[in-house]
Amino acid sequence: MTDTAAAQEEHRVNDGTEPTGTSDVIAGAGPVGRPGERATVRLREGEAEEAPRYAPEWLQLREPADADARALGLLEPLGKRLAELPSQEGGLVIHDLGCGTGSMGRWLAARLDGPQHWVLHDRDPYLLHFAAVASPRVAADGSRVTVETRRGDVARLTPDALSGASLVTASALLDVLTRPEIETLAAACAGAGSPALLTLSVAGRVEFASPDPLDADLAEAFNAHQRRGGLLGPDAVTAAGEAFAGHGASVRVHPSPWRLGPEHAALTAQWLRGWVGAAVEERPALRARAEDYLRDRLAACEAGELEVVVHHSDLLALPRPVEA
Repeated sequence: MTDTAAAQEEHRVNDGTEPTGTSDVIAGAGPVGRPGERATVRLREGEAEEAPRYAPEWLQLREPADADARALGLLEPLGKRLAELPSQEGGLVIHDLGCGTGSMGRWLAARLDGPQHWVLHDRDPYLLHFAAVASPRVAADGSRVTVETRRGDVARLTPDALSGASLVTASALLDVLTRPEIETLAAACAGAGSPALLTLSVAGRVEFASPDPLDADLAEAFNAHQRRGGLLGPDAVTAAGEAFAGHGASVRVHPSPWRLGPEHAALTAQWLRGWVGAAVEERPALRARAEDYLRDRLAACEAGELEVVVHHSDLLALPRPVEA
C-alpha cells in the first residue's frame, strides 16, 4: 500500500509541479500501471463503481521491506491472546482489511499456529483475485489455511461484518483514514471482541545517512500532504491508540521502520520520487530546489551510496478479556 495514499481526489504528480525524474508517480504510493489510476483502499460515497486502484507493481516492490519492518515483538502477546480464544471449527478467522495483493497474509499466516481462515477485504476485484491466488496454504505448524474474498468499504465496517473474527489485521491502512473512520474501525473490532494488528502506518519521520538541508522542509511538506482531506497521515497511530483504548482495549505500539540500503535501490528510488513529488505538490515553492535534490539523491541511490530509514509504527490492540 501507500506509503500513504491520496484520498477523495486524484493527487498525481504530473501537473506542472512535478520534479524532474518523476513520471506517472502517485505521492507515496509508487508506480501506476494505467492512466487515471490512483491509490485508495476503500470505496467512498460518490465514487465510481470502477474507481482507480493501487498499482500492484508498487505493492509487490515494497513487500520484502514491509516483511522485514513489521514488529515481531507484537506477535508474542498476540499469540498468547489467540491461544486463549475458545476453539472453533476451522480454527482462527482473520480479517485482512485493505488486503491489496495479500502481503499481510503471506507474512502472518506462516507465523501463527493452527488452522486459519482468512477473509480478505478490498475494494478492488483485481487485487482481491491476486491476493486469493497468492495466499498461503499452510500455517506455521503445517495446518491448513483457507481464504475468501469480500469487496467493499473497510471504512464502514460494523461488528456484524466481523462477527466470529479471531483477529483483524491490516497493513499501511491507518494513515489513509480519517478520525471518524478510525473510530468506526475501533468500534467494529470492539463490538466483535476481536484483537487488531495494524502495521506499517507512517510515522512522519525520515532519516538519511547523509543529511541534506532540504530534508526537513520536504518532510514537513510531505506530512502536510498526508493530512489532506482530513486524513490522519502521521497522526493516525496516536488517534487509533486513543480510539481503541476508548473502547477498553490495551494498546501496544512498536516501531517498524524501513531500513533502505543499496540492496533496496529500486524501492528507494520509487519511494523518493513519491516522497519528493508529494512535498512539491503540497508546496510548489520547493520545486526548483527539489529538482536538484531529487536528481542528486537518485544518482546516489543508483551508485549504491544512499541509505535511508523511513519510520513506521505497528499497533496491537487487545480487547478486554470476556468474563466467563
